[in-house]
Amino acid sequence: MKAILMTQTGPADSLQLGDIPEPNIAHPTQIKVRLRAAGVNPIDTKLRRHGLLGHRPLPAVLGCDGAGEVVEVGPAVDRHKVGDRVWFCHGGLGEDQGNYAEYTVLDQRWSAPMPRTLDFEQAAAGPLVLITAWGMLYDRGRLEAGQTVLIHAGVGGVGHVALQLARRRGARVLTTIGAKANEAWVRRWGADEVIGYREQDFVAEVNRLTEGKGADLVAEMVSPEVFARSIECTAPFGDLVTLLDPGTVPLAEARWRNLRIGFELMLTPMLRGLDQAREHQMHILKQCAEWIDSGRLELHVSRVFPLDQAAEAHRQIETGHTLGKVVLRVD
Repeated sequence: MKAILMTQTGPADSLQLGDIPEPNIAHPTQIKVRLRAAGVNPIDTKLRRHGLLGHRPLPAVLGCDGAGEVVEVGPAVDRHKVGDRVWFCHGGLGEDQGNYAEYTVLDQRWSAPMPRTLDFEQAAAGPLVLITAWGMLYDRGRLEAGQTVLIHAGVGGVGHVALQLARRRGARVLTTIGAKANEAWVRRWGADEVIGYREQDFVAEVNRLTEGKGADLVAEMVSPEVFARSIECTAPFGDLVTLLDPGTVPLAEARWRNLRIGFELMLTPMLRGLDQAREHQMHILKQCAEWIDSGRLELHVSRVFPLDQAAEAHRQIETGHTLGKVVLRVD
């Protein structure tokens, strides 16, 4: 079958179209999926540049997010049948095969029915960012109605979903953007207040908008520097949740404020074999599918590339200026 192979660590050109054996069902509870689209996420570009998280040798197939049709089921499968349309976040880290390919095999537990109202390309954009945003806001951040949340980078894949989930929870939603032209875009997804970090000091602006209190929850996904400064605009006894390793950030002010510092890495259950946590992630996808089908949640795909242009899709992600998500179409 055709697949995009990561042949070495380095630039986007290390991604090459090639042929690898088609995977086969090896366990009774596995399903085989004809992939129709694969989401492209920043983690894919980081693995390409710095190396895989698993131990299998190169070449490897990247891509955690996938959507497609079930074409074969193992004898013990009872959650799916041939012809079902499914979406999932599985593989692509250096152990199980990723989704930049024509077919994949995975346990039935780690896929969920696609939203009925989405096509494959839209569905492939969803799993990683939906689970991540939910984890940041609802699980780690404990967001409640009436609270104020600051979501950094509201234009991005995680950001535009987080804006919507925060609004659904009944929070007051603040977000940061780099370009003034994107203000209407983030307001569409649920931002009440928009801070242009190039023209405004986001710390001062958040404190002004909250009358000096700070945000009850800050969702940070930009850099250690932004994480460190966000401490200064998180309310006492509030939550500061990050997707990144903040490094050696001084935490004295966080201690004085009695902040809860949280980390969200939705890949941990897959990397560490935490089955109960992965079942929770499937619950998230099922709930989000219900909201999508009822028009209460949307996914924005800004660019779709054919599979053989995976390197160009990575370059697009690495510009840091993508609105929403980038997806590969698997013809």
